[in-house]
Parts: sequence; structure tokens; C-alpha cells
Amino acid sequence: MSTLMILVALFALLLLRVPVAFALGGLGLALLVSGGFSPLMAPQAILSTLDGFILLAVPLFLLMSNVLLKGGVGKDLFAAVHAWVGHWPGGLAVATILSCAIFAAISGSSVATAATIGTVAIPEMIKRGYERRFVYGLLAAGGTLGILIPPSIPMIVYGFITEQSVIALFLAGIGPGILLVVFFIAFSMIYARWFGGYKPEPAAGWQERKDAALRAAPSILLAAIVIGAIYTGAATPTEAAAVGFAAALVITAVVLRTLTWKGFKEAAFEAMTTTVAILMIIAGAKVFGKAITLYRIPQDISVLIEQTIHTPFTFLIVVSIVLLCMGLVFETLSMVLIMTPVLLPSAEVMGLDPIWFGVYMVILVECALITPPVGLNLYVIQSVARASLGDVARGVLPFLVLMLISVFLLYLWPDLALYIPFKL
Repeated sequence: MSTLMILVALFALLLLRVPVAFALGGLGLALLVSGGFSPLMAPQAILSTLDGFILLAVPLFLLMSNVLLKGGVGKDLFAAVHAWVGHWPGGLAVATILSCAIFAAISGSSVATAATIGTVAIPEMIKRGYERRFVYGLLAAGGTLGILIPPSIPMIVYGFITEQSVIALFLAGIGPGILLVVFFIAFSMIYARWFGGYKPEPAAGWQERKDAALRAAPSILLAAIVIGAIYTGAATPTEAAAVGFAAALVITAVVLRTLTWKGFKEAAFEAMTTTVAILMIIAGAKVFGKAITLYRIPQDISVLIEQTIHTPFTFLIVVSIVLLCMGLVFETLSMVLIMTPVLLPSAEVMGLDPIWFGVYMVILVECALITPPVGLNLYVIQSVARASLGDVARGVLPFLVLMLISVFLLYLWPDLALYIPFKL
């Protein structure tokens, strides 16, 4: 009964438009006091949370992605990819997906990926005759690759709160990330060829391809440096993020000369405000998590699941429904922070690997980015394209189906996530 009352209270606060951080933290503090526990546990939990070295990667990756965004790197990436694949059936759509994947591998931010590539790709695709809803859905869904293809900020947060290896999580995200890229490309080629207004384009000349590739080379090299440093063990994710931020400044301000002082200040301010919001949500979630742990709610849920659900498949169906419903009202990090302490103990009871479960959760959380009314990528694309939210939401439906199919394939073939970090 206490579990139900706590959940009702949380949703009531959110429906009253109380910010997520204050709803979580305030309710957690109220639970500590009403349960007879010391309220000093709240500041202790917050300080222990914000004292984590791994969390330094969050503002550094945000700074890097914002600097690249303000420096117009997305335009060069898109031009380079389009020069090589633009003559394929639906080549412009393929170039868009590949550009999203590459920028995702640099920034780790879904919103930055959607905004950066969307600004360049949307007018180009519409000008070439692609159906508008398809274009909007393609960009909104392509942006979600930013939190699956490593580096990924939600994976950093998941690893921090579960004490799992962030590097293992990054490696586990590669297989599912590539699968989604393949799904999106295949669907885009089929749709553009038969339904989306595709018009054949001549292949670019070798000199054009060479010039475009050279222009984008520094950004691609940046992705290789950041990812290579993490995967080879040469640097922690936090150290790699710091190197990436410094390299992004050099690329945009010195090499490409596209970053202005005004753009840098805007990038720093936006990264600061996003970082503060993330850290406040993490702090509030930590207090809430401490309270529900003392109330033994995760343990009670685990026992209930163990008694009523007898197979991992049934458990994952229930969890998928819960996460998809929560995605209608929660944003990405809130879902990770609220649901991980509740669901992970039950997942481990079911014999599910915590690294695999983290990737599974991230894919479902991706769905929250493109489901109204809280899907942030929908609003980003709506703003960039000056389109109606309804058109953007309808455009993402086929891509949402593809993401759910990838979740099912991940269940059927766990090594899709686990092979690279543990067996390669």
C-alpha cells in the first residue's frame, strides 16, 4: 500500500508542474521525516552523489557537443557523408542517419544531435522532394542515437548509480546502436524509393568527395580520439571528455574558424544550465532513492515480481510497458534515475545481466525522446523545422516501431550487447 501511495504522491506533484528535481527531493525528504529517519540523510546523499568523479564527464561532454553545435560541425559532416552516399536510393536520408550516428559518437547528446544535423538536413531533404512527415520523423529518431551510440550521458548516469563499468556500458551500446542505424537506413531507402518523393541524384565527383572528406576529417578524428581513448583504457570517460572538449575548441576555433566568441559563450551557458538541471535531478533522485530503499520498496517489488512473474520474457514485457508509459510524462534522465533502483534488483532476480539491462533500458528511454507530450526531440525538430508537433509525432511512428523491434531482437540475442564488452 505504501508503494502505491508514494507513486501516487509523486505523479500528483508532477501533474502540479513541480520540477522533477524538487518533486523527487521533496518527496524523498518527506518520506525520511515521516518514517522516523534522520533528515540529515538527505544532504549526505546529495553530497555523496555530486562527489563522483565520473559525473564530471557530463558537463564536459555537454560543453564539447555545444561547441561543435555552435561551430557548425554538423554541416561539414553532412556534406561529407552526402558526397559519398547521396546517389544511393534515398541517399539524402541515408546521409542524414549516418551523420546522426557520427555526431552521436562525438557528443553523446540526443538533443544536440537532432538540433545539429536537423538544422542542415531538414531544408535540404524538403527541397529535394522528400515527404515532410518522413523528414521530421527521420531527424527526431536519428537524434536518439545520441544516447545509445557511445559516449552516452544516460549510460554514464546509469553506470554511476548502479556502480557498473561505464566503459562496459559504452561497449555494450555499440552492437544495438549499429543495428538501429541499419534499421533506419533500410527503412529510409525503402520509404524514399517508393513513398517519400525520392529523386535520383548523380554521384559526386572524386574531387568533391575528397574536399568534403577533408573538411569533415577533424571532426571524425575527434570522434576517433574520444572513443579510442575510452576503449583502449588510455583515459577514463571523464578524461576523454576533457580531451574532447579541448579538441573541439581547437577544431572549431582554430582549424575551421567557425566558432565565434559569442558562440562560445552561448555554448558554455547552455552547457552550464543543462548540467545544473541534470545534477539537480540526480541529487533529488538520490534522496528519493535513499528513502524508498529504507522503506524497502525495491525489495518488496522484487518479491512481488518473483512471486507473480516467472519468466524473464514476461518481466521484460511488463517493464517495457511501464517505461513506455512513463516516457509519456518523464524525460530521459528522470526515467533512468527513478526506475533503475526499482527495476534493477528485480532484473537481477530474473538472472538478467545488469550491463545488458542498462542497454535495454536506454533503448526504451530513447523512445521517450520521441513520444509526446514530453519527447524533447519532437520539440527540437518542431523548432528547427517550424512544423506542427502533430506532424513530427506522426512522422516518428515507424521509427518507434523499429526501435521496439530492436528491443525484441536484443532479448532474443543478448550477445548483441554483451559480445563486445565480454567476449571479444
